[in-house]
Amino acid sequence: MSNLAYKLEDIYTYADYLSWDTSTRYEIIDGVAYAMAGATALHQRISRELTVFIYEFLKGNPCEVFTAPFDVRLFPEDDNSDTDVVQPDILVVCDKSKLSDGKACKGAPDLIVEILSDSSVITDRKVKFEKYQEAGVEEYWIVNTETLDVLANRLINGRYVSTVYKDRLSSSVLPGLEIDLDMVRRDISV
Repeated sequence: MSNLAYKLEDIYTYADYLSWDTSTRYEIIDGVAYAMAGATALHQRISRELTVFIYEFLKGNPCEVFTAPFDVRLFPEDDNSDTDVVQPDILVVCDKSKLSDGKACKGAPDLIVEILSDSSVITDRKVKFEKYQEAGVEEYWIVNTETLDVLANRLINGRYVSTVYKDRLSSSVLPGLEIDLDMVRRDISV
Protein backbone atom coordinates (compact mmCIF):
# COMPACT_ATOMS: atom_id res chain seq x y z
CA MET A 1 0.00 0.00 0.00
CA SER A 2 2.94 2.28 -0.66
CA ASN A 3 0.86 4.47 -2.99
CA LEU A 4 -1.69 5.42 -0.31
CA ALA A 5 -0.62 9.07 -0.39
CA TYR A 6 -1.52 9.21 -4.08
CA LYS A 7 -4.96 7.71 -3.59
CA LEU A 8 -6.36 9.81 -0.75
CA GLU A 9 -9.25 10.92 -2.95
CA ASP A 10 -10.37 7.30 -3.32
CA ILE A 11 -12.84 5.55 -1.09
CA TYR A 12 -11.32 2.36 0.24
CA THR A 13 -13.27 -0.81 0.99
CA TYR A 14 -12.68 -4.02 2.88
CA ALA A 15 -11.69 -5.68 -0.41
CA ASP A 16 -8.93 -3.06 -0.86
CA TYR A 17 -7.86 -3.52 2.74
CA LEU A 18 -7.46 -7.27 2.27
CA SER A 19 -5.07 -6.69 -0.64
CA TRP A 20 -2.68 -4.32 1.19
CA ASP A 21 0.81 -5.08 2.43
CA THR A 22 0.43 -6.43 5.95
CA SER A 23 3.66 -4.92 7.29
CA THR A 24 1.69 -1.74 8.10
CA ARG A 25 -1.62 -1.87 9.96
CA TYR A 26 -4.49 0.26 8.66
CA GLU A 27 -8.04 1.04 9.63
CA ILE A 28 -10.68 2.39 7.24
CA ILE A 29 -13.27 4.86 8.48
CA ASP A 30 -15.76 6.28 5.98
CA GLY A 31 -13.52 4.92 3.23
CA VAL A 32 -10.47 6.84 4.46
CA ALA A 33 -7.38 4.76 5.31
CA TYR A 34 -5.60 5.50 8.58
CA ALA A 35 -2.13 4.03 9.14
CA MET A 36 -1.71 2.80 12.69
CA ALA A 37 1.43 3.45 14.71
CA GLY A 38 2.99 0.69 16.77
CA ALA A 39 2.02 0.52 20.42
CA THR A 40 4.31 1.64 23.24
CA ALA A 41 5.26 -0.62 26.13
CA LEU A 42 2.88 1.33 28.41
CA HIS A 43 0.04 0.90 25.92
CA GLN A 44 0.70 -2.85 25.81
CA ARG A 45 0.80 -3.13 29.62
CA ILE A 46 -2.54 -1.35 29.96
CA SER A 47 -4.06 -3.52 27.24
CA ARG A 48 -2.75 -6.68 28.92
CA GLU A 49 -4.09 -5.77 32.36
CA LEU A 50 -7.56 -4.76 31.11
CA THR A 51 -7.77 -7.83 28.87
CA VAL A 52 -6.88 -10.15 31.77
CA PHE A 53 -9.57 -8.57 33.98
CA ILE A 54 -12.17 -8.94 31.23
CA TYR A 55 -11.03 -12.46 30.24
CA GLU A 56 -11.21 -13.72 33.84
CA PHE A 57 -14.65 -12.17 34.29
CA LEU A 58 -15.97 -13.78 31.09
CA LYS A 59 -14.97 -17.36 31.95
CA GLY A 60 -18.12 -19.45 31.61
CA ASN A 61 -19.90 -16.59 29.83
CA PRO A 62 -20.88 -16.75 26.13
CA CYS A 63 -19.15 -13.42 25.50
CA GLU A 64 -15.59 -13.42 24.19
CA VAL A 65 -12.74 -10.88 24.46
CA PHE A 66 -10.35 -10.11 21.58
CA THR A 67 -7.32 -7.84 21.25
CA ALA A 68 -5.75 -5.99 18.33
CA PRO A 69 -5.03 -6.77 15.65
CA PHE A 70 -8.53 -8.15 15.05
CA ASP A 71 -10.76 -6.66 12.35
CA VAL A 72 -14.18 -5.23 13.10
CA ARG A 73 -16.42 -4.57 10.11
CA LEU A 74 -18.84 -2.08 11.64
CA PHE A 75 -21.41 -2.12 8.82
CA PRO A 76 -20.87 -5.48 7.09
CA GLU A 77 -22.33 -5.72 3.63
CA ASP A 78 -19.89 -7.25 1.23
CA ASP A 79 -16.14 -6.94 0.76
CA ASN A 80 -16.52 -4.38 -2.02
CA SER A 81 -18.81 -1.99 -0.16
CA ASP A 82 -17.65 -2.12 3.48
CA THR A 83 -15.92 1.22 4.11
CA ASP A 84 -15.49 0.93 7.90
CA VAL A 85 -12.95 -1.58 9.21
CA VAL A 86 -11.31 -0.90 12.57
CA GLN A 87 -8.95 -2.71 14.93
CA PRO A 88 -9.87 -1.70 18.48
CA ASP A 89 -7.32 -2.35 21.21
CA ILE A 90 -9.82 -4.59 23.04
CA LEU A 91 -13.33 -5.70 22.13
CA VAL A 92 -15.99 -7.98 23.57
CA VAL A 93 -18.44 -9.86 21.36
CA CYS A 94 -21.45 -11.64 22.87
CA ASP A 95 -23.29 -12.53 19.64
CA LYS A 96 -21.34 -15.50 18.21
CA SER A 97 -22.99 -15.06 14.79
CA LYS A 98 -20.87 -11.90 14.36
CA LEU A 99 -17.79 -14.16 14.38
CA SER A 100 -19.14 -16.69 11.87
CA ASP A 101 -16.51 -16.16 9.16
CA GLY A 102 -13.63 -16.66 11.61
CA LYS A 103 -11.78 -13.62 10.23
CA ALA A 104 -13.48 -10.56 11.71
CA CYS A 105 -16.32 -9.32 13.86
CA LYS A 106 -19.14 -8.51 11.45
CA GLY A 107 -21.17 -5.84 13.16
CA ALA A 108 -20.87 -3.79 16.33
CA PRO A 109 -19.13 -5.46 19.28
CA ASP A 110 -20.83 -5.08 22.67
CA LEU A 111 -17.81 -3.32 24.20
CA ILE A 112 -14.83 -1.57 22.60
CA VAL A 113 -11.79 -0.28 24.48
CA GLU A 114 -9.37 2.17 22.86
CA ILE A 115 -6.17 3.12 24.67
CA LEU A 116 -5.08 6.63 23.73
CA SER A 117 -1.72 7.31 22.14
CA ASP A 118 -0.28 10.57 20.85
CA SER A 119 -1.21 9.61 17.30
CA SER A 120 -4.74 8.40 18.07
CA VAL A 121 -6.27 11.05 20.35
CA ILE A 122 -8.38 12.80 17.71
CA THR A 123 -9.31 9.58 15.94
CA ASP A 124 -10.34 7.83 19.17
CA ARG A 125 -12.14 10.77 20.80
CA LYS A 126 -13.93 12.16 17.76
CA VAL A 127 -13.88 10.02 14.61
CA LYS A 128 -14.27 6.61 16.28
CA PHE A 129 -16.57 8.00 18.97
CA GLU A 130 -19.03 9.09 16.28
CA LYS A 131 -18.57 5.92 14.19
CA TYR A 132 -19.01 3.57 17.17
CA GLN A 133 -22.10 5.48 18.25
CA GLU A 134 -23.55 5.25 14.72
CA ALA A 135 -22.76 1.52 14.54
CA GLY A 136 -24.50 0.82 17.85
CA VAL A 137 -21.51 -0.19 19.99
CA GLU A 138 -23.24 -0.40 23.38
CA GLU A 139 -20.22 0.63 25.43
CA TYR A 140 -17.02 2.40 24.36
CA TRP A 141 -14.18 2.97 26.83
CA ILE A 142 -11.40 5.47 26.12
CA VAL A 143 -8.38 4.95 28.38
CA ASN A 144 -6.08 7.88 29.15
CA THR A 145 -2.54 6.46 29.33
CA GLU A 146 -1.23 9.34 31.46
CA THR A 147 -3.77 9.12 34.29
CA LEU A 148 -5.37 5.73 33.61
CA ASP A 149 -8.77 7.39 33.96
CA VAL A 150 -11.40 5.82 31.72
CA LEU A 151 -14.08 7.71 29.82
CA ALA A 152 -16.92 5.17 29.58
CA ASN A 153 -19.44 5.98 26.87
CA ARG A 154 -22.74 4.12 27.15
CA LEU A 155 -25.27 4.06 24.34
CA ILE A 156 -28.65 5.33 25.56
CA ASN A 157 -31.37 6.03 22.99
CA GLY A 158 -28.80 6.03 20.18
CA ARG A 159 -26.45 8.58 21.82
CA TYR A 160 -23.43 8.12 24.06
CA VAL A 161 -23.69 9.24 27.66
CA SER A 162 -20.20 9.64 29.12
CA THR A 163 -18.87 9.03 32.63
CA VAL A 164 -15.27 9.38 33.79
CA TYR A 165 -13.97 6.63 36.07
CA LYS A 166 -10.87 7.31 38.17
CA ASP A 167 -10.90 4.53 40.79
CA ARG A 168 -13.26 1.67 40.00
CA LEU A 169 -14.57 1.00 36.50
CA SER A 170 -17.82 -0.86 35.96
CA SER A 171 -19.58 -1.99 32.82
CA SER A 172 -23.23 -1.69 31.90
CA VAL A 173 -23.05 -4.31 29.12
CA LEU A 174 -21.18 -6.79 31.33
CA PRO A 175 -23.05 -6.46 34.66
CA GLY A 176 -20.84 -7.39 37.59
CA LEU A 177 -17.56 -6.52 35.87
CA GLU A 178 -15.60 -4.10 38.03
CA ILE A 179 -12.00 -3.15 37.43
CA ASP A 180 -9.91 -1.59 40.19
CA LEU A 181 -7.99 1.08 38.27
CA ASP A 182 -5.57 1.61 41.19
CA MET A 183 -4.61 -2.06 40.90
CA VAL A 184 -4.07 -1.64 37.16
CA ARG A 185 -1.93 1.47 37.84
CA ARG A 186 0.16 -0.53 40.32
CA ASP A 187 0.55 -3.52 38.00
CA ILE A 188 1.71 -1.45 35.02
CA SER A 189 4.29 0.61 36.88
CA VAL A 190 7.89 -0.25 36.11
